[in-house]
This record gives sequence, C-alpha cells and structure tokens, in this order.
Amino acid sequence: MTEAILLVGGKGTRLRPLTVHTPKPMVRAAGVPFLTHQLARARAAGVDHIVLATSYLAEVFEPHFGDGSSLGLRLEYVTEEEPLGTGGAIRNVASRLHSGPDDPVLIFNGDILTGLDIRALVETHETTGADVSLHLTKVTDPRAYGLVPTDETGRVLAFLEKPQTPEEIVTDQINAGAYVFRRSLIDTIPQGRPVSVERETFPDLLSAGAHLQGMVDSTYWLDLGTPAAFVRGSADLVLGRAPSPAVPGRCGDRLILPTARVAPDAKLTGGTVVGEGAYVAEGARVSGTTILPGAVIEPGAVITDSLIGTHARVGERSILTGTVIGDGAIIGADNELSDGARVWCDAQIPAGALRFSSDQ
Repeated sequence: MTEAILLVGGKGTRLRPLTVHTPKPMVRAAGVPFLTHQLARARAAGVDHIVLATSYLAEVFEPHFGDGSSLGLRLEYVTEEEPLGTGGAIRNVASRLHSGPDDPVLIFNGDILTGLDIRALVETHETTGADVSLHLTKVTDPRAYGLVPTDETGRVLAFLEKPQTPEEIVTDQINAGAYVFRRSLIDTIPQGRPVSVERETFPDLLSAGAHLQGMVDSTYWLDLGTPAAFVRGSADLVLGRAPSPAVPGRCGDRLILPTARVAPDAKLTGGTVVGEGAYVAEGARVSGTTILPGAVIEPGAVITDSLIGTHARVGERSILTGTVIGDGAIIGADNELSDGARVWCDAQIPAGALRFSSDQ
C-alpha cells in the first residue's frame, strides 16, 4: 500500500476557541501539530503518497508541510469549496490517486489519535478480499458512536448510528474512523454533493451485497473532538501511552520545547508540554497541561489538565482545572477557573474576578 486520503476539513466546532485561528488537525499535541503524528505513523506503515482533503482554514496546511519531503512523503492538497461530508470529501480527491482499480487506499480522519496497526488493517483487507475494511474498537459506552456488529469471521452485518436505547446497543464495537477502500469503489460515491460514509456509503454498499470487513484493534484510541480529550491526548503522547514517532523528545513527565524557559522550582508533571518561547515562572505547578508557544505562566499559578493558548498569560496564584485559554487571552492574578471553562481569544479577566472559593 502506498496511498492514503486524510480527511482534515472539519471546522472543529467542539474545540473552540482552540480552532478559532487554527484548523483542528493543526492544533499542537505533544509539541507539534496533531496532523504530524498521523502523517508520521502512516509513513512508518509504508504509505508514501497522501492526499489531504481540506476545507476550513485550508490555507494553513501547505505552508507548514509543503510537499511532504521532510517527512518522507509526497503530499497533495485538495480544498472543498463547500463542505462535502466524509464520503463527498473522499470522492472529491479521487482524481489525485494513482492506484489501480483493485489496489487498497487507506482513509483516515484528522481527529483520531490511535495506536492502530495500519499494516494489519491492510493485510486483513487483502486476505479477506474485502471491498472495504474498517478499523473497529471496543468502548464501554457506545451511545455517542456508530455501532458496527460483525459475524464470527469479522464480516460487517450492519451500521447503527448513535444508538440510545438498550435494545439498540447490540455490540460494543464502534467505527474507529480508519478504512481501507478498494480503489474502484471510491468512484461509486456520488460526486459534487455532501455524502456521509457512515450514514450513506457503507449502508448502501452493504445493501448491494458488497463485502465490508471489520478488524477489531483495541490498542490506544481517542477521539480528540473535545478540549478535554485533546489535552488528554497530548499528555498521553508525552507520557508514551499513545505511540507516535513524531514526539520531539523523549517520553516522560514533561516535554520542554527549545527556547521555552522554566523556573528551577516550577513543577511540571503528567505529560505537560511547554511550547517554544513560553515561560513558566517560579513556584508554578503544572500537570497534564499543554502550554502553547509564547504563553506565560506567572509565579505560583496552579494549572491542571488545561490548554493555554499561544501568547496567553495566566496570572500569579491563579488556579485552572480542565480549562481552555484562547490565544492571546489574559487571566489576571488570583482567579479560579474550573472544569469546562473556555476563555475566548484575546479576552481579559481582571485579577480576582472569577472564583469558586473565598479569597481569604
């Protein structure tokens, strides 16, 4: 296998304000744009040509990755003028593929962090003679996902989108967002209109008698669609729980990028990342947090499981837990921001303005 399509056109609405200025796949995880980890893992599995299906803030991708040669890849970029959904995006880039009709084409989403054995998925596709093969993973609560029941040989029986009642939950296997298509099948997807592979393409193929094969791979898997998940994914990359050849340093409790400065008595734990040009002052305690380039953490701040945007500032003694601070925002001293708080880009919160406890 040498070709892949990477779907990176989503707006990342659930991740705002992280995605106000940056498309979701370009938000930094473990010190580099998240997309870098996906490209590096594809390359390690033998892929050498990847077409990026872009839409939202499409102009950001090519200036960063260029032709892909620095990663040992050949990259091409195709921009949707109107959002086309997963299936429409795949069909929209088909003309850039060089594979023969029966060759396998890998397709994956730009917001999934996974330890999937890509070679094993392709091997399953080829040995079973499938038309489409899907990566499946098992989850405890499948209600937010698409269920994919299979028979004892792994052949897909149905697609059940986001079941809610106990009767509908017939399996704990979900669609994990990576596929191998027989090249010729991509041309059967309708062109020029929105198409969902989950709701239209796969059910239609199944009804037509196509062979859809599922491969359960229950290694690390995380949908990075929410701020909390994105922060956790970055920390897991730094800690070595999620595999990636693109982490720019040794795995451990913290990752400090070049030109970042950290005071000797500041404490960084839990997979914390300090981006280029950022500064963590004396007495600060930071755990499981991503600090993007140019951000400043002032003395005595305590930050847990949060993301601090580019050139943002967190004031002295402020306590942040499960919080996202947008690019350029300023949090004054002695504030407390708790789980789920999102501070928008360039916002300013005065000293002591927000608290969940007494100021004494």
